[in-house]
Amino acid sequence: MNLTAQNCPCGTGLPLDQCCAPYHHDLPAPSAEQLMRSRYTAYVLGLVDYLAATTLPAQQAALDRAAIMAWSAQSTWLGLKVESSEVFAGQPEHAQVTFTARWHDDQGEHSHHERSAFVRVNGRWYFIDPTVPLRAGRNDPCPCDSGQKFKKCCAAYLRA
Repeated sequence: MNLTAQNCPCGTGLPLDQCCAPYHHDLPAPSAEQLMRSRYTAYVLGLVDYLAATTLPAQQAALDRAAIMAWSAQSTWLGLKVESSEVFAGQPEHAQVTFTARWHDDQGEHSHHERSAFVRVNGRWYFIDPTVPLRAGRNDPCPCDSGQKFKKCCAAYLRA
């Protein structure tokens, strides 16, 4: 099956090769929303390396790649609805994207509603994974390498 000729799984209505595929091939996503959409599409396509590479670098080593691959492969992905996307001024730039993803697996149909946090570092957006603890105290340097204290940088967006 030629997926590039089909509409992108992320729900924009565009063909995959004109939507998320370029980001899967190392073009930086221009926004946190587009990164989130391309990550959903990566789950649909089983692109675990992309999912890891677009997670905050300080969290990448702690990702359970086998579990991500199993969830991706054992699920039938039913759709993505982006409800809102908000970008916050400052350095580094942060964003939050609220979405609902739906899938079906052996246990039935599921939906996951989330307000995800993102940070832009050196021109690239990264997902801040809430399931992977950031080993930083309030006064420690932020794991995004912004040079700021954690409490003044990414910590505020993880709590929101």
